[in-house]
Amino acid sequence: MQRNYNFAFLDEGSKREIRRAILKAVAIPGYQVPFASREMPIGRGWGTGGLQVTLSCIGPNDVLKVIDQGSDASVNAVSIRSLVHETTGVETTTVTADATLIQSRHRIPELPLRRDQLMVLQVPMPEPLRTYEARESVTRRLHAEAEYTGAYLELFEQIVRYGSTTTGADHPVMVQDRYVMAPSPIPRFDNPKLNDAESLFLFGAGREKKIYAVPPHTKVESLAFEDYPFVREDFEGKRCCICGAAGVYMTQTIDPVTGEKAWQCSDTDYCAERLEEGGSDE
Repeated sequence: MQRNYNFAFLDEGSKREIRRAILKAVAIPGYQVPFASREMPIGRGWGTGGLQVTLSCIGPNDVLKVIDQGSDASVNAVSIRSLVHETTGVETTTVTADATLIQSRHRIPELPLRRDQLMVLQVPMPEPLRTYEARESVTRRLHAEAEYTGAYLELFEQIVRYGSTTTGADHPVMVQDRYVMAPSPIPRFDNPKLNDAESLFLFGAGREKKIYAVPPHTKVESLAFEDYPFVREDFEGKRCCICGAAGVYMTQTIDPVTGEKAWQCSDTDYCAERLEEGGSDE
């Protein structure tokens, strides 16, 4: 049965409302802008916020790439890519350099993004203060007053208990010396990629009905202390078992031949490009 959808699925009024929220988010980096999150043909918590941002921003001449934890082939990535393609007819790609719009869950590509590329990140929990303050009215007041003692206290308690901060993904960041922001559940390894970047980053949380942004060349610093500086995941001495890359974010896997633990590039496109080029040492 053939269905005729409006371009990019959403009605034009919905897309205009979301774009207005995006404009406000870009004007106030790191600030969470409420929006009327629509019902989507995927479950809330599976990327509805990022999808609505993508559908509101995409145009007929865009080239779309969708990744899930660095992979173009996961169920989440394939489903979202298929939905956007079916309702827009835009070209899709798995090559980061060829894309004009990239939607991602949990990763920022290894290849530095250009100023003509738009990065959309799916966000499950946009409020970085929620872990110690459940009331939305209070967290909004804390942001308005730039009162972030609780965020630093959480990190301090981790250091006292474990000797270092224990946040893995979604380590909070300070945007433009003003707002503490949740950078989506990207690994700490990707946090520095938000700082002074060439591209625009948009964050969509459908279940929580929030949109926020990091414009190009914006100062983004991960929360830390002078005597306990922010550190990324350490992959020193490790190389990708497929392409031989070093100095990139990797996931642990099992070598199918030896059965031993091995490391592999999380970014499958980066790995494939290196393999095609011969996998030169770094």
